[in-house]
Amino acid sequence: MSEIKIIGPGVPGVPWQERPRNMTGAPVWRYQDNPIIGRNPVKGVARIFNSAVVPYGDGFIGVFRGEQVNGIPHIYLGRSDDAIHWEFDEEKIPFEDEDGKPFMPVYAYDPRLVKVEDTYYIMWCQDFYGASIGVAYTRDFKKFVRLENPFLPFNRNAVLFPRKVNGRFLMLSRPSDSGHTPFGDIFLSESPDMVYWGRHRHVMGKSSEWWESVKIGGGAAPIETTEGWLLFYHGVTGTCNGFVYSIGGAILDINEPSRVLYRCENFLLTPEEWYEERGFVPNVCFPCATIHDADSGRIAIYYGAADSCVGLAFTTVEEIVTYIKDHSVVREQDTEAGRR
Repeated sequence: MSEIKIIGPGVPGVPWQERPRNMTGAPVWRYQDNPIIGRNPVKGVARIFNSAVVPYGDGFIGVFRGEQVNGIPHIYLGRSDDAIHWEFDEEKIPFEDEDGKPFMPVYAYDPRLVKVEDTYYIMWCQDFYGASIGVAYTRDFKKFVRLENPFLPFNRNAVLFPRKVNGRFLMLSRPSDSGHTPFGDIFLSESPDMVYWGRHRHVMGKSSEWWESVKIGGGAAPIETTEGWLLFYHGVTGTCNGFVYSIGGAILDINEPSRVLYRCENFLLTPEEWYEERGFVPNVCFPCATIHDADSGRIAIYYGAADSCVGLAFTTVEEIVTYIKDHSVVREQDTEAGRR
């Protein structure tokens, strides 16, 4: 059997902790000093969670969902030498429009941060006559330019692929409603220029598996591997005490990502620790980013915990891809390549 590898650059400083010796079977394990970002992390911000990070220069940089003390979420910039200990700007990111005029969203939450070629793109959920997707770009993390809204409301969980496929940008999203969305499937859209979006394809929907029986949504940016695009996403179930958010995994076709090759029937991480079960919104593990090293195959997963703090978990590309394939249930709706 050929070795499973990450396709991309090496990141020698990727955060890492070996699997606990007494842990067997599970393909993902938590950082022993979680949470890495706790409450009241910066002046005027009560909680940081559901945030995204990338390697940058000699260290790391990230866009963070900061829940202000007035309850309104906005996006803040953070920097780190080791991707574990973070320092944050006290002021939220100052977006401007393409004419250079200030253009702040009314609110902004659950950001993703993805580098495509020489540009870093930020996606988040904002208000555009209801919940919708906002997009901006930066090349230096000093100037942040907002682009036109890619989709009509209502929509959430935008995730950009880290490179163009067949010459086009690709973005995952989850059409929704104006509330807390008791439904939801993942769709794929294409764009030649990050402005006009079309060729929408269905990727996959909720399933009969208990842990993702209500809705699903995109998580971290897909990781390119020799087996296809590795996707960490969130799946939601309903209980007598509300929703429970867990992390799932799938592998998409490298040239036709609306086609699901493997989809794990089991969750990869579910609320079990106190910081995941207890918080502003209990029982949430919500993935938004990974840092991964092509040389070692190591993957660090960043996730929001109970809408209150940030957790970190680890796996390797060999372990996680093998586990997903060994526990895969690909349903008919996942093999229709997007059904036009």
